[in-house]
Amino acid sequence: METSKEGRAISRNFPDAVVRANEIRGRERDYGEIMFKQPHLLDLSYPELEERNLQLKERRLAGETGEDLREELLKYLAEEKGIKAVTVCFSDLEGKLCALDYDKKYIVHAEDNLTFDGSSVRGFTELAQSDLRLKVDWSSFRWVPADLFGAGKVLVFADVCNGDGSFYISDFRSHLSQFSVDLRALGVTVNVAPEVEGFLFEGEKAEQYFDEREGFKMATMSGYFSSLPRDTLRLFIDKFAEVQRAFGFQNEKDHPEVAPAQFELSFRYSSALDTADQIQLYKLLARQVAKSMGFTASFLPKPIQNLNGSGMHTNISLARGGKNIFYSKDDKNFLSGDAYKFITGILAYAKDLCLTMNSSVNSYRRLDPDFEAPNEIKFSSTDRGSMIRIPMGNEESTRIEVRTVAPDANPYLYIYALLKSGFEGVKADESYYTSMKERISGDVQILPVDIYEALDYFEKSEFMKDILGEENHRKYAELKLEVAHRSPRALGTRVKTEEVIYHHEVRNQMLWDGF
Repeated sequence: METSKEGRAISRNFPDAVVRANEIRGRERDYGEIMFKQPHLLDLSYPELEERNLQLKERRLAGETGEDLREELLKYLAEEKGIKAVTVCFSDLEGKLCALDYDKKYIVHAEDNLTFDGSSVRGFTELAQSDLRLKVDWSSFRWVPADLFGAGKVLVFADVCNGDGSFYISDFRSHLSQFSVDLRALGVTVNVAPEVEGFLFEGEKAEQYFDEREGFKMATMSGYFSSLPRDTLRLFIDKFAEVQRAFGFQNEKDHPEVAPAQFELSFRYSSALDTADQIQLYKLLARQVAKSMGFTASFLPKPIQNLNGSGMHTNISLARGGKNIFYSKDDKNFLSGDAYKFITGILAYAKDLCLTMNSSVNSYRRLDPDFEAPNEIKFSSTDRGSMIRIPMGNEESTRIEVRTVAPDANPYLYIYALLKSGFEGVKADESYYTSMKERISGDVQILPVDIYEALDYFEKSEFMKDILGEENHRKYAELKLEVAHRSPRALGTRVKTEEVIYHHEVRNQMLWDGF
């Protein structure tokens, strides 16, 4: 294009200005390219995610610790340019999952100085003693799907520590971790497999907006055996199952449950700590998938009064040297003496334990005998009203199934408490074991019928005070009583607004302060 005489004159008179203008236009063009051309961020396919996560899971279950993997994974983070952030997860005393995203470069150079305000977490520190640390458990490292978490992210769990690096007393992930280490030193491995049920409801944040006059609206009327391939619930389950596999859950059975819009995706047993982490991830992933579809995945134990509730049946077995020590070929139930002692320990302290397994006001609706409630303090191979069921099994699969647990229980706390009570029976001398059996002999007893009765047993229990520690025993009871006082004392026949919006997995600061 020809330049005008006026333009040529300006160029001759102001050559520096023209050069500068061209430079600016060039920089703007380069900046625009940078803005619209995003840098590479890690975005692995689902099969790649599954392969990587399973490889690391094998090493975790083989006994490699976070300290064993620390240097290797920090080096990987430093060198992998596609990672921008690390999601660090931990749980409060009630079991609500908490997460913080740390810049990758920061965590690589300061992973021993991840501090946070503990006074902002319910059940943790007082305001005057608020600073706590997070100690990353590198063995829990997981690659995550970009469509749910964003590209360029990975995830780890962390234990909560005091300022001096010692484990914080109210973090039950560290309690369960240390107990597992102690058992491994004795050659004992604990295998745990939960069956976590939930509901799919219409709309996002259906729990936060719950109104008892309207109740929840189910995403579909399909349920057990009747959910067709393109049904809403089936589409949700299919997507959720894909995500689970990508995380290395090792899925076993993905299906609707008895009630309409109810689901359960079972996965392979793992170590006690790994299973507790997977329970937290299971609920997080279900909620993420549901949100992406415009729904809410709810783990309230009994969100709809006249339908079956949701449970978290927990299968437990013990192994030594790779052998299942719960199995005996000479017993009618194929259970060993240690298995019966373990069961006795749990049943003897069932009422004391109840608050850790059924930790919300709403969870006591589920213990209604009219809906196959597992509220009888006994064990059986057939009766589903029993607190503990003995599933059919062989030398490898023989186990006990604790059916009382609700899906909103703190997984670290309730698994820890179950194991402690079970081993109380295993290690008991003859006199103590006899007294345990006497506590559950005679007419069949039932579990507490509401949270107040459960609190009463919990607060009076020297056993719970001993295994949890006095401070945790007091704080946990106070938290549960505080929520109970905000809800109507009588459960009645309609799920109340307060038992939903003040639930520990639902509430937020605005809901809590609006009481």
